[in-house]
Amino acid sequence: MSNPEFLRVPGAPQPRGPFSHAVRAGDFLFISGQGPIDLATDQFSFGDIQHETRLTLECIRHILHGCGATMEDVVKCSVFLTDPADFAGMNEIYQQYFPLTAPARTTVQTGMVAKVMRVEIDCIAYVAQKS
Repeated sequence: MSNPEFLRVPGAPQPRGPFSHAVRAGDFLFISGQGPIDLATDQFSFGDIQHETRLTLECIRHILHGCGATMEDVVKCSVFLTDPADFAGMNEIYQQYFPLTAPARTTVQTGMVAKVMRVEIDCIAYVAQKS
C-alpha cells in the first residue's frame, strides 16, 4: 500500500480546523465530518434538520466527486445529531442521497462545536485504484 494522500478539494467548504477534506489510504477514502455549509458561500446555513442534512450531504458529494468517487462508493457513514427527535427528518433526506445503496451507518446524539448545528456526517468510501 502506498502512503496516505491528504486531499483538499477545490470548491469544498474550507476546513474550520487542522484537517483535510479527505484522506486516501489504499482503496479507501475517509471523508472528514461535514456540516450544513452552503457550497456557494462557504458559510454555515442553519435551519431545520432537512435543510441542514441536505447541505451536509451536498458537501460530502462534492468532496467525493473531487476525489473521483460517488455516493454509490460510500460503504460507511457516521451521523451525529444534537437532538434524537431529528432522526426521522434526517433519515428522510439521507435516503434520497443513497437510493441504490445502503451504506453501513452509525447515528449518535452528541454536542457540536458549532452549538446551533443540528447534524454532522462523515463517511468512508471504497474506490479501487487502477494499478
